[in-house]
Amino acid sequence: MELHEIIRSLRPIGEEPLRIVAPGKMPGTASGCFPGSAPARGVSECILPESPASECETLGAIDPLQVRIVAGAGTSVRLAVLHTQPMATHIELVAEEGASIALTEIFTAGAAAELSIRQAASSRTHLTLVELAGAEVHCTTDLAGGAARCEQQALLLVGGEEQGLLTLRTNHLVPDCTSRAQVRGVAGGRATGTFRGLVYVAPDAQRTDAGQQCRNVLLSDTAHIDAQPQLEIYADDVQCTHGATVGLLDRDAIFYMRQRGIDERQARQLQLTGFVSELLQGCSPEPLCDALTAAVGERLKML
Repeated sequence: MELHEIIRSLRPIGEEPLRIVAPGKMPGTASGCFPGSAPARGVSECILPESPASECETLGAIDPLQVRIVAGAGTSVRLAVLHTQPMATHIELVAEEGASIALTEIFTAGAAAELSIRQAASSRTHLTLVELAGAEVHCTTDLAGGAARCEQQALLLVGGEEQGLLTLRTNHLVPDCTSRAQVRGVAGGRATGTFRGLVYVAPDAQRTDAGQQCRNVLLSDTAHIDAQPQLEIYADDVQCTHGATVGLLDRDAIFYMRQRGIDERQARQLQLTGFVSELLQGCSPEPLCDALTAAVGERLKML
């Protein structure tokens, strides 16, 4: 199945705010959209079936103008969003204490998306961002509760005259939080890709554990990728790392494969597939992951 067919088959996400309620919790007793707030007017409540996180229901949307979802304490929710039109969108996610949110967001057109995430204590988020066209994506994550963890995986593929931009900002606002960001970029033709990453550690955010890595491959002499991972640290008891590389395909590996009967085009494709495949392992459910892997493979052939 194609990406749009799979996401259309999922439980739809409306543009009204939605709050995910734990099984057994009576509707109308939610604590509100944000920790400590009163129940919010105009916010729909959704009780998802009780099931292991690996089997929880996935909500989907295609070309939404806005999405606002609150995962109530102890809940797990998976989201899939597909952008097929060059339009602006805003997504706001809140993970309350002990909640888990997994988002797969895919761009097949030059959309402009702003994503904001706020996490309470012991919450988890997993973000998979895939730009199959020259989109503009800005993501800000606030780790506002102790022992919160966020994982971000992003893939930027641009070709022709496209320009793609990805901005990831992670704010460690309290102690004992963890963040990981892995970004892969591939640019061909005369395309330009830009990655701007920032890990901010507040003065009281001791024992922060943060890692940010960006690796990129250029497929032509006229392609360009600008990688700018940064750290802004105001605490002294932290473990923070970042790095970026921009290079070419491994000519020795291509030569090795050609010596074994694989033509150069296929050898390049195999090398590129291996380069990006790691970042697609975190998407779910499986049919969506399979379709996304196929779409990425087709896109790589065009660069």
